[in-house]
Amino acid sequence: MWLASQPAPVRERIIRELKPETKAGLRWSWGFWARPDQLPPTSPWRTWLVLAGRGWGKTRVGVEWVRAQVESKRAGRIALVGATAADVRDVIVEGESGILAVSPPDFRPIYEPSKRRLTWPNGAQATTYSADEPDRLRGPQHDAALADELAAWRYPQAWDMLRFGLRLGADPRVVVTTTPRPTPIIRGLIKEPTTVVTRGSTYDNAPNLAPGFLTEIVSKYEGTRLGRQELHAEILDDVAGALWHREQLDALRVQSRPPVFERAVVAIDPAVSNNEGSDETGIVVAALARCGCKGNGADLHAFVLDDLSGKWSPDAWARKAIGAYRTLPADRIVAEVNNGGALVEVNLRTVDPHASYRAVHAAQGKRTRAEPIAALYEQGKVHHVGMLAQLEDQMCTWDPLAGDRSPDRMDACVWALTELMLGSVVADFSSEPDEILSPLRM
Repeated sequence: MWLASQPAPVRERIIRELKPETKAGLRWSWGFWARPDQLPPTSPWRTWLVLAGRGWGKTRVGVEWVRAQVESKRAGRIALVGATAADVRDVIVEGESGILAVSPPDFRPIYEPSKRRLTWPNGAQATTYSADEPDRLRGPQHDAALADELAAWRYPQAWDMLRFGLRLGADPRVVVTTTPRPTPIIRGLIKEPTTVVTRGSTYDNAPNLAPGFLTEIVSKYEGTRLGRQELHAEILDDVAGALWHREQLDALRVQSRPPVFERAVVAIDPAVSNNEGSDETGIVVAALARCGCKGNGADLHAFVLDDLSGKWSPDAWARKAIGAYRTLPADRIVAEVNNGGALVEVNLRTVDPHASYRAVHAAQGKRTRAEPIAALYEQGKVHHVGMLAQLEDQMCTWDPLAGDRSPDRMDACVWALTELMLGSVVADFSSEPDEILSPLRM
């Protein structure tokens, strides 16, 4: 990447002066292309923590380190762990900067997706793991590991299980590549004496990024809190005026969902448009259960189970919501209709004509709707199941007095918890009375 960042005349001159055999191998020589900050630290380390902005080259750094360990025979049993199984497959293994893409033809591993395994010509093997399934890491041993987007891992025990398994060889190490969030794991890692931290911003890799991407991202996010986190890789503390705080969410967090639910809902805050500049569609799944959590007795508590939000087309978000509704199963879908109106129900009914559905209308401001829900958290009555990183980012950085951009994930969460916990208060926000809604699914 260093060579790629040079002016065209300089690149051409350097390559022209190389010997033919050197030119042939140049494509696969990471040490030649990498920027200095993308190469492993020279000081001793057990964990190399790469905290960098979007597009910095984090994935390539981690993958090239794995490749170097294999080719040098310093590692023979490697764990490749991502936030989800799809992330490991699509980014670490098959992505544009993934293992298959950066491996030379004469030393490319055989990938067996059904076995979650890659095998190199020298016998070294890597196994893929999803951080959503921590128990799969309970037992296997490794002498090296790559942990991608650790700050977004939903279950902290996945990190614990990975580290317990790093016990083979004389010098087991792990590379962590992630956009930073102020999670307990990231803060703890930074403090560990055996961790070496590399920081970088999106702009460090600007010559290799599509000009349109950089222009759009800078114009949209530069100067914002999200831009400081996602572009400049800053670890940001909570906003002083926010209704939620990370320590509070961490204290209330649970690692598994209750076995029995009293009720469950899927809440939707649909985006107004469907284009590159659109907001996300918030989709949050929550349930009500009797549980003696955190010493509060066997009262009814709410559990936020999942955050399926994203930039989806109307058909895509409807299918995601109905999919969650059927799988749980939930007994109602709640959707805000301030902007989408009847089209919201049409989208859902196209996928499932029989789904139980409530349309809600935001007659009051976001702060008015959110404050009663924040109070439920303060009372210890709401728990997040695992880490819901992007949802929690919105909750802990939205200042109700600052006029910030609409927090779509947070809105969906508020609607879900309002439906479950506030009972008759829902009628204040609803566009139609209960008796004309479709019946609950049995």
